[in-house]
Amino acid sequence: MRRLSWFNVTSLTLGFAFLYLPMVILVIYSFNASKLVTVWAGFSTKWYGELLQNQAFLDAAWVTLKVGVAASTLATVLGTMAALVLVRAGRFPGRTLFSGMIYAPLVMPEVITGLSLLLLFISLGVDRGVFTIILAHTTFAMCYVSVVVSSRLVTFDQSLEEAALDLGCSPFSAFRLVTLPIIAPAVISGWLLAFTLSLDDLVIASFTAGPSATTLPIKIFSAVRLGVSPEINALCTIMISIVAVGVIGTSLATKRAAQRQKRDEQAAARAAG
Repeated sequence: MRRLSWFNVTSLTLGFAFLYLPMVILVIYSFNASKLVTVWAGFSTKWYGELLQNQAFLDAAWVTLKVGVAASTLATVLGTMAALVLVRAGRFPGRTLFSGMIYAPLVMPEVITGLSLLLLFISLGVDRGVFTIILAHTTFAMCYVSVVVSSRLVTFDQSLEEAALDLGCSPFSAFRLVTLPIIAPAVISGWLLAFTLSLDDLVIASFTAGPSATTLPIKIFSAVRLGVSPEINALCTIMISIVAVGVIGTSLATKRAAQRQKRDEQAAARAAG
């Protein structure tokens, strides 16, 4: 086994410190008893209680949750369909244009995407609110889902589907009973990625949100412009905890699924032998 050099260890330490030390400081100061976020005055959880009494933050969190679930679900459905077309449909007229339109939001600046969607909603006479934010987040999140699912479909053994079709399944039943369970980890990963992108978005939501719909990133950004408060530290700590639990849970579930699949393959090999 190759040993790590001092240079690699130092680089790795500095890299992790650069990424995670600000988060650790934020979490620590969320338990600060002082209202001044840079002056430690003892351990306290009162700011979490104050946060639960802040109706503006609670309303923004509820809007963000609704938008995230709806947008990520729509993006997963549309992105999976787009991935199937790109991988399974072969060469067809307009395929290059179709794939370019699918992948364009990956490289498009968010300001351009948000402004173009704003002009579209204004030209159509659509009032900005939760619905327009969902449409906007679906637009840019579905391309990420398409990339994740496409990478799984490329390595998918289509003989499994062909066997199901030979046994009498319809194309839809073969997809539902054979293909979808196998690519489910990629679909779930795409949903989680779309939900994270929606939860984190500020630029596009600021263009497409109306007075009646304020997401949590917009609310935090507006509050920070007046100064960082311990309530914002507490809110960000809760968000970090939710994301950490989600990532750890997904990693454990993926690992268990891989181990289960490996055991099934070994059992099938022993049975065949």
